[in-house]
Amino acid sequence: MAITEINEAKKLEEIIHEDRRKNQEENEQEKRQHSSREERLPIWVKKSVLDYEAELKTLQIELLKLQNHVKDEGLKVLMIFEGRDAAGKGGTIKRITEHLNPRGARVVALDKPSDVEKTQWYFQRYAQHLPSAGEIVLFDRSWYNRGGVEPVMGFCTEKEHNEFLNHVSGFEEMLVNSGIILFKFYFSVSKKEQARRFKERKTDPLKQYKLSPVDAKSQELWEKYTVAKYSMLRASHNGKSPWIIIRSDNKKKARINCIKHILASVQYPSKNKLNLRTSKKILIWGDEEIKMMEIELALNQNESITQKG
Repeated sequence: MAITEINEAKKLEEIIHEDRRKNQEENEQEKRQHSSREERLPIWVKKSVLDYEAELKTLQIELLKLQNHVKDEGLKVLMIFEGRDAAGKGGTIKRITEHLNPRGARVVALDKPSDVEKTQWYFQRYAQHLPSAGEIVLFDRSWYNRGGVEPVMGFCTEKEHNEFLNHVSGFEEMLVNSGIILFKFYFSVSKKEQARRFKERKTDPLKQYKLSPVDAKSQELWEKYTVAKYSMLRASHNGKSPWIIIRSDNKKKARINCIKHILASVQYPSKNKLNLRTSKKILIWGDEEIKMMEIELALNQNESITQKG
């Protein structure tokens, strides 16, 4: 009798433990499901943003193919990004390099020259960062500092500025003749949009590092920068090293059009049949910009004469 009761008790204990384990698994599953439900939040995203992200991803895949081709063929690619402060140069560079192999793609953003560099040939500090075979190098501002910021802010003499304008095309011709594939992008932002972006930088803790004393004077020196830009384009836009002007009030469109131009300019294996046509409202050649600036500067000059009269 006692043995029978003991056996029955063991069976009952096994059943209890079995049920307890089963309930525990069910509880864990319910917790996971509940946690999953908590993590999912309804978020409204503009269709234009989704379209932009999808197109950007497709273009970035093509950039990887381009980089592989550059490495395999030992090509040397140099991209120069110029423009006014807050024009969107850095954001475009970030999207271009986001998924590239950092071993074959470098971003060069030089600080102000040291005391030693001030005594060197002006192009010397930049020449040491030029691409080697199989490399893509992106300059976030370049030797064109002497074509824009330096003369406007008084960081160089008028003679140094004129010498730069006279010699820069010859320097770039040597680069192209040495086998470097050269892209020169000038990001053009409107005065109103620049002011808005400066205001945003002041309130965004992640963007405050971008503010500088030069930024503070960009708005009040707008006309001087315009004249310097015109002189720079006139002196350095030519068939071997042309300027590409990017209208960058809309950052997303500026990035997309810039990348499309790069991909359309270089042939590489397994290139997908993409629509690489750029928008004439966003991307134009330097000679077109020069013509439009000549008209604008002439109108401003006539208006100034009329006001004085």
